[in-house]
Amino acid sequence: MRLVSVLVLLALVTGIVAGALVRAEAPALTSWAEVVEAFGGLWLNTLRMTVVPLVVSLLITGIASVADAAKTGGLVARAVLLFSFLIVLAAAYSIVATQWALTLWPVDRDTAQAFVASVGGAAVSIDEPPSFVTWLQGLAPANPVAAAAEDNILQLVVFSVFFAFATTQLPEALRSQIVGFFRAVSEAMIVVVRWVLLAAPIGVFSLALGVGLRAGFGAAETLVQYVAIVSAITMGSVAIAWVLGVTWGAQPIGRFTASAAPVWAIAASTQSSLASLPAMLDASLRGLRIPAHIADVTLPLAVAVFRFTSPVANLAVCLFIAHLYGLEPTLLQIIGAVVVAFGVSVGSVGLPGQISFIASIAPICLALGVPFEVLGILLAVEIIPDIFRTLGNVTADLSTTSILARQERNTERSDGV
Repeated sequence: MRLVSVLVLLALVTGIVAGALVRAEAPALTSWAEVVEAFGGLWLNTLRMTVVPLVVSLLITGIASVADAAKTGGLVARAVLLFSFLIVLAAAYSIVATQWALTLWPVDRDTAQAFVASVGGAAVSIDEPPSFVTWLQGLAPANPVAAAAEDNILQLVVFSVFFAFATTQLPEALRSQIVGFFRAVSEAMIVVVRWVLLAAPIGVFSLALGVGLRAGFGAAETLVQYVAIVSAITMGSVAIAWVLGVTWGAQPIGRFTASAAPVWAIAASTQSSLASLPAMLDASLRGLRIPAHIADVTLPLAVAVFRFTSPVANLAVCLFIAHLYGLEPTLLQIIGAVVVAFGVSVGSVGLPGQISFIASIAPICLALGVPFEVLGILLAVEIIPDIFRTLGNVTADLSTTSILARQERNTERSDGV
């Protein structure tokens, strides 16, 4: 996948340059360029067709696994509650920080309009924002199939969450059949996405050609601004996770930083929390002096079900896209997006970066009423923000382990142990 990421990035640059040159130097080739651009639309649609089944199946299998884990003991239950609280905290931070960043550094409107015109997608327009009562009534779908067909992702997430928790109350034989079916669906969809991503260099080149054709070299400026904002917001989550470790986790600054440094090096080079797990275990046991029975349970669980930076980066991407289209989501839309971001942060854990990019962000865009056609272009530069995603995740994993260890020490003191 790393080779594909490099090829996709090269295809993005080549496509924008080729489109800008056709626009400036060879207008006669515009019709030919538009034919090539159509292949980009075809490639994007093949990605879009996997979103609904992938989100539903990942949510059901992800929540079922978390519910099973929470039943296994008090430490695991406390860890799941802590993970949930931190995900909501991360989402709130992302919304405030992204809105502030876009206020300080707004996208040029002409360039933004040309950028989004090149990839299509009509934003959902709401003449009269729904009231809280209407929004609340519409949370549960009267017809889940219709909700899926209409891309009403919030209703679909609500249905999937209820369905997933209902499966945990079934006898083991029945529950395993249902979870096994949806796990098979998610694995099949992941295979489809892998196939589609093999053609990503061609698809991204075709889309980028259209972007360059309409936005010229200004498209490159927009992409640089996107990478800078999303990377900065995600980098902020690394700092938040670090602060949580040294304050709530009661770790000395020097000890926590020195212990985390080797983990950061591995995370930045591999962009994988799973690959960083051995280093995190060593840092927790030897550097942070966390008891083995806490580190050995909490860290694997965190890698399996916890992604601190998922709502941070994903909401930042979606809000940036909304800004490109000149949209200002309502408070209720933002609340819905946070709910969806929470769900997909659990469901998409463990997916490869490029696959989780589409599976995690497209549903949040739908909840905000924002088109996600531009994701095909933004996917090409995800290799840069993804470094900070992984750094934030491993830092949060170390911090949560420290917090749980401190809680246990406090409990032992209060019990007179």
